[in-house]
Amino acid sequence: MTTAPSPKTTDVRAHFGLQEMPFTREIAIADRWSCPHLDEPHADLCRSIAQRQSAALVGPAGSGKTLVLRAVADELPQARYHVHYVKVTALSKRDFCREIAAAAGVAPTGTYPFLVRRLQEKFETSQAEDARRPVLLIDEAHDMRPDVLAILRILTNFDMDSRLVLSVVLAGQPPLATMLRRDELDAVSQRLAHFAILRLLSRGETKSYLEHRIRVAGGRSFPFDEQCVEALYEMTRGNLRALDRLARKALELAAIAGHPTVDTATITAARARLHP
Repeated sequence: MTTAPSPKTTDVRAHFGLQEMPFTREIAIADRWSCPHLDEPHADLCRSIAQRQSAALVGPAGSGKTLVLRAVADELPQARYHVHYVKVTALSKRDFCREIAAAAGVAPTGTYPFLVRRLQEKFETSQAEDARRPVLLIDEAHDMRPDVLAILRILTNFDMDSRLVLSVVLAGQPPLATMLRRDELDAVSQRLAHFAILRLLSRGETKSYLEHRIRVAGGRSFPFDEQCVEALYEMTRGNLRALDRLARKALELAAIAGHPTVDTATITAARARLHP
C-alpha cells in the first residue's frame, strides 16, 4: 500500500531570512507603521482624552482603527488613566452595560438602571480614590443600535452634567458617522470634541507599509518588486487587513515553490487561495 505524499512544508522565515513571520496581527505597538494619516488621528484622540473630552474615530474596514485604539491605550500612562476596551455588536442596552461592566471590573448583574449606577460609581471611584481617569474605548461602534448608543449621554453625565469624569472614544465604520447625525443622537454627538477620519492606503503608502513590515520582521531584502507592489495594491485597494492576508499568503507560496522573491503570478495564485 502506498501513502500519499505529505504536503511540502517550508519555513517562510528561514526561506526569506526573517526573524519573525511578517503581516500577522501579532505586532508590538512600538513596531507599528508610522505615517501621517494614522499618526495624526492617534495624536488627536490622545489630545482629546488629555482634555477630559470624548471623541470618535471613523474609517472603512481594514483602515487600521483597532491599531489606532491600541496605540492610544499604549500612549496613556497607567498611573494616570484606567483604560477599558469593549468590542460591541448589536446588543441591548442592558447587555451593552454588562459588557462595559465586565471590562471595568464591575459585577455584570442586575437591571439596566442598576448597572448604569454601578458603572458611574466605578468611574467616579477610579478618579477619586485611584487618581486615575477612566477611559472607555468602544470598538465596532457602527454595530450599536441607536437607542444603545444614546446610553453614552447618561454614562458621561456626572453631577447634573457639570463634571468631566469619563472619556469615551467611539470607533467604527462609516455607518457610525451616519448614525451620529440622527436627531435623536444629537446629545451624544455634541459630547464628541473630535471626529477623526481614517482612509485606506494609497499606492505609495502600500509600498512603504510592506517595506516596514518586512523590516520589523528582520528582513534585509524586500521580496516584492514594483510590479508585485502594484498587484498587491490593485487587489486590496489599500485595505490593511486584506493586504496583510494576501502578502503573507504570497510569501508562503513563494517559499514552498523555492522562489527567492515573489512574482505577480504568485500573488495571483495567493488570491485564489484566500476566501474572497
